[in-house]
Amino acid sequence: MAKQQSKAMKPTWEGHLRLSLVTCPVALYSATERTSEVHFNLINPKTNNRIKMQTVDAGTGKVVERGDLVKGFAVSKDKYVLLDKEELDAVKLESTRIIDIEEFVSADTIDRIYWDEPYYLAPAGKTGIEAFAVIRAAMAKQKKVALGRLVLHTRERVCALEPRDAGILLTTLRSHDEVRDASEVFDHTMPKPEARMLEIAEKIIEQQGAKFDPSHFTDRYEDALRELIARKKKGQPLVSTAPLEDEDKVVDLMEALKKSLQGGGGPSRDKADRFLKAHANKAKKKPASRRRAA
Repeated sequence: MAKQQSKAMKPTWEGHLRLSLVTCPVALYSATERTSEVHFNLINPKTNNRIKMQTVDAGTGKVVERGDLVKGFAVSKDKYVLLDKEELDAVKLESTRIIDIEEFVSADTIDRIYWDEPYYLAPAGKTGIEAFAVIRAAMAKQKKVALGRLVLHTRERVCALEPRDAGILLTTLRSHDEVRDASEVFDHTMPKPEARMLEIAEKIIEQQGAKFDPSHFTDRYEDALRELIARKKKGQPLVSTAPLEDEDKVVDLMEALKKSLQGGGGPSRDKADRFLKAHANKAKKKPASRRRAA
């Protein structure tokens, strides 16, 4: 099943994986997809036609063809350094089409904040598949993550490679200057929790202990959007949601903890969740009304 899917998928990048003097051809595939997300077009409700965006000169108000535009870097208000395509191409990193493994580290030494986009790295063809298998098996046995570099979409990216299933999971890593200093946000001194409150909170955590299952965490807003679109498409009336409760009201922390321990989850905080729940309840009531009518 997985082999059939990989053949149908189009590689994001193709090149070679190199460990010292050992090299093998590989292909990179995106490990995630966003095709299931709901996307909208801007429509003129008077004509039902899509809106066409135009590039307009902010000074003259005249339309400018996209092909005539150049990129500009702002150096001060209304002052730009202009760069044309040839100048940008001159500094563009040429892909060597090689992922060079530079070092090996333990996965737990990489702060999770640096992990970025995941990709599947697989052998490209039968040539070099033995070398790929050796590199992958050695990494698995040593329980190490390989660090390397590759040029992806004209930008050089540091990446982490780790064995996964019958291949390798390659994850691009954010650079150090992309990560903000936490002290810019966490500048408050935390109060010491009251012992009884901490004990109750720990028991709540124990009660809600579970194994991670990604299928439990669907995008409720996306689900609600699709339900809304389906109802409008059929001409059905929309379901109104309950008004939001005031979440800024003062809450007795100890009382809230005790109720939570007893299983009192409180009202839903999500509009989309309430929409779906209201629609489900309405659907359940229909058969009962039919039976009464019969």
